Amino acid sequence: MRSTAQAVKIAENVYWVGAIDWGIRDFHGYSTSRGSTYNAYLVLGDKNVLVDTVKAPFFDEMAARIASVLPPSGIDYIISNHAEMDHSGALPKTIELIGPEKVFCSKNGADALKRHFGPNLDLTVVKTGDKLDLGGKTISFIETKMLHWPDSMFSYLHEDRILFSQDAFGMHLATAKLFDDEIDSSIVEAEAEKYYANILMPYSDLVLKLLEQLPSLGLEFKMLATDHGPIWRGKGIPKIISLYGKWARQEASDRAIIIFDTMWGSTAKMAMSIADGVAAGGSDVKLLPLNSNHRSDIVTELLDSGAIALGSPTLNNNIFPTVADLLCYLKGFRPKNKIGAAFGSYGWSGEAIKLLDAAIKEMKVDAVSAPLSCKYVPSRDDLAKCFELGKTISQRLKNKKS
Repeated sequence: MRSTAQAVKIAENVYWVGAIDWGIRDFHGYSTSRGSTYNAYLVLGDKNVLVDTVKAPFFDEMAARIASVLPPSGIDYIISNHAEMDHSGALPKTIELIGPEKVFCSKNGADALKRHFGPNLDLTVVKTGDKLDLGGKTISFIETKMLHWPDSMFSYLHEDRILFSQDAFGMHLATAKLFDDEIDSSIVEAEAEKYYANILMPYSDLVLKLLEQLPSLGLEFKMLATDHGPIWRGKGIPKIISLYGKWARQEASDRAIIIFDTMWGSTAKMAMSIADGVAAGGSDVKLLPLNSNHRSDIVTELLDSGAIALGSPTLNNNIFPTVADLLCYLKGFRPKNKIGAAFGSYGWSGEAIKLLDAAIKEMKVDAVSAPLSCKYVPSRDDLAKCFELGKTISQRLKNKKS
C-alpha cells in the first residue's frame, strides 16, 4: 500500500475514505470536464462498517484512507448501496483485504454483484426497514429501485442523521473540498443539474415519488453523503432536494434550444433563422451546433427547455452522423413536456428530415409543424418559413405557460 491518502472526519466516528479521479473526462458517454470522486465512508461503533467502495483502479487510495483510521481487518461489515462498477469495482479486493463478517446489499444488488464477480460471493440481503446495530450507532436501509439501477438503496445513520444516498444528489466533480458549502455554488449547482439530466432524468417519476415519501419516513438530514461529488450539509440539503423536485417535474419553460449540424452551411442558416423567429416571439433561445457541443451538455440544456428543434442535412440517405449520435443518446432520456420540430437541407433525397420528425414523435415530443426542409441552399422564402417556425414555437411555448 503505497498511497499516502488520509481519511477525512465528517462526524464523530464517521470518515470519508473515498477516492478522487482528477483525470476522468468521459463517463459512459457523459462529458466529465471537472473529473469525479468515488465516495466511500467508514462508520465506527462496537462494530465497524464500510459504506460502499470505489472504482477498481482506486482501491489503493481507499485502502490507505481506511488504514489511516484503523487496520482494515478491524472492519466488520461492508454495505454495498449500488452495484455499478464505479462503486463496486474494488469490492472483491476490499473483501479480501478486510475479511468482513457480512456484506450487505439489496436483493437486486446481490444478483448484480454475483453476475459481476461470480456466484460464490457471500452476501446478506436487506430490504427497506431492516436495521444494522453497530453498538452506539444504527443504520437502516431504504430501497430506491431504479434510482438509478434496480439494486439501488440508501443507508441512513440515525445518530448522526447522515443519509448515504449512493448516486442520488451526486455530481461528477473532482475536488479536495469535501462539502458543498466549501465550493463555488454556481459550479456545484451546474454539475448537480448536469448529473440529474444525464443520469436521473429518465426516472423523474420515481424521483418525485421518493421526494413525496421522504416526510413520511420521519428522517432528519444533517448530511446527504453521496457517492459522487461533495457532501451536502446545512442550507445545501433543502436546496438540492428542492432542485430535484424542480428538475423531476420538467416544467415547460419559455425557452427553446436549436440543435443541429451542417455540411456546407445550409442547415446552419435554417437554424439561425428559426432562432431569430423564437427570439422575435419573445422567448429565450439557444443555438447548439453539434460540432462544438457535447451530447451530455445538450441533455442538460434540454432539462430546462420547453422546446427542441432538431436539424440535419441528409448524408447517404440518412441523418448526419453527429445528429444520429445525439438521437441515440437522447431517446433513452424520455424528456417530458416538450414541443419540437424537425428541419434540414438536402441535395436530392431528403430522408434525414423525415427520420428526425419520426424520432421527435417517438420521444413523444409534441411536433408544432410538419418537418421543414429545403433543397441545397435555403432561399429567402425558405428562411422566412424558418423564421415563422421559430415564431410558432415561441407562441406555443407561451400558450403552455399561460
